[in-house]
Amino acid sequence: MSKVDDFRLRLGDKEYIPIMQGGMGVDISSSELALAVCKEGGIGHISDAMAPYVSDRKFNTKIQNSKQKQFKEFANSLDKSKVKWDYERSYEGTFKHVDSTMKEKSGDGAIYVNTMEKLTMGNPEETLRARMIAQMDAGVDGITLSAGLHKGSLSLIADQPRFNDVKLGIIVSSVRALKIFLRSGKKVNRAPDYVIVEGPLAGGHLGFGPDDWHKYDLKTIVEEVITFLKDQELDIPVIPAGGVFTGTDAANYLEMGVGAVQVATRFTIADECGLPAPVKQIYAQAEEEEIEVNLSSPTGYPMRMLKSSPSLSSNIRPNCEALGYLLDRNGNCAYHQAWDNAGVDEKGRKLPIREKMCICYHFMKYNTYTCGHNVYRLKDTTLTKPDGSFFIPSAAHIFNDYRFSVDHEIALPSAADVESAENAKALVKIGTNGNGGRKGAKADSSEEADSKKSDSGETAAA
Repeated sequence: MSKVDDFRLRLGDKEYIPIMQGGMGVDISSSELALAVCKEGGIGHISDAMAPYVSDRKFNTKIQNSKQKQFKEFANSLDKSKVKWDYERSYEGTFKHVDSTMKEKSGDGAIYVNTMEKLTMGNPEETLRARMIAQMDAGVDGITLSAGLHKGSLSLIADQPRFNDVKLGIIVSSVRALKIFLRSGKKVNRAPDYVIVEGPLAGGHLGFGPDDWHKYDLKTIVEEVITFLKDQELDIPVIPAGGVFTGTDAANYLEMGVGAVQVATRFTIADECGLPAPVKQIYAQAEEEEIEVNLSSPTGYPMRMLKSSPSLSSNIRPNCEALGYLLDRNGNCAYHQAWDNAGVDEKGRKLPIREKMCICYHFMKYNTYTCGHNVYRLKDTTLTKPDGSFFIPSAAHIFNDYRFSVDHEIALPSAADVESAENAKALVKIGTNGNGGRKGAKADSSEEADSKKSDSGETAAA
């Protein structure tokens, strides 16, 4: 029986273990997670979602804070047309995040950045260009274009020295979307180095309609993409994503002729993952009936998440002066109108808003429990500790389970793994006088910028 380790992904002159860890924001796909996957010989993604905030948190910069101060006069207005991220702030936050990651890189794998077109920042073309240039300048191995068709993205960086050096890929959910991207690439004589095909069981935003996403399946779409590329005589690796939960799932796709698989859900409870420890426990104990696909995202895309997400019952005031990552070029965001139309209680405070959420604030605070459909199976991948909590495995353990497992078996962490991890945590606690945490983590330097309260009851309602 085949296993993932029987195959290799070749991109250019390099070969990788054909496992790509997906890019989850905000900093859920942390540098530590991507680096661990890279060390094992796979491809690890970090996300460029809200990179200025990630920079502030990791490096004590004041990028969001300075933006809030510049645009503070618009704090009590829903007209955000003049509230925009600029090239310099976008570049600085992205460069620092990517550069620090690349400087820690080791092993035979690679580090890519998941780069979202829908992260419009009130200034779509300039900020997207700034982010991609920063990624290339920081030495990233590859850029995966996501959350959009990216019809003009390649033209934004066609004049850059690394345009033909860095690996460039696109995430699509249909042959139609791939055709659109390939046409745009021809204008700058640049084909993608790989194509990630994301199916309807993926986590977070889905590339399908809100009413028909369940009518599709990943295997069929992958077969259609492979056939299309062969008909076009294009030798581009196809990488399925969304619902690849076991090494056998992955090996079955590799036997179909794909180049690799992209996986994410299993890594949400990895020790190196950026989710806070309590949220990892929520993911690990999730049941299938707790999962839903809704339209709460202001992007317009349907999104899969846990029903218990605090973001689904919030009345936080729009705070685009500090945040504003989803503002369009005219300063609009679907959450603004929902907030403005929301009713108030007897004290004049905004009632919880359920139709849309302030995605910037809640992603930053890890209040939106986006997840793949198979999140409810996470409890079967680890051990329950005596206190009833779930053991958090290492990224290396998860990676190698994918790599070597057969017959849909999942290698549980051993008792020795648990003991070793607990001893390591004890040593960290002693070495930091009780103030343990991920390397580089610190207090949220911009919290004052994005959690100020107004007189209208701007609080996160449980």
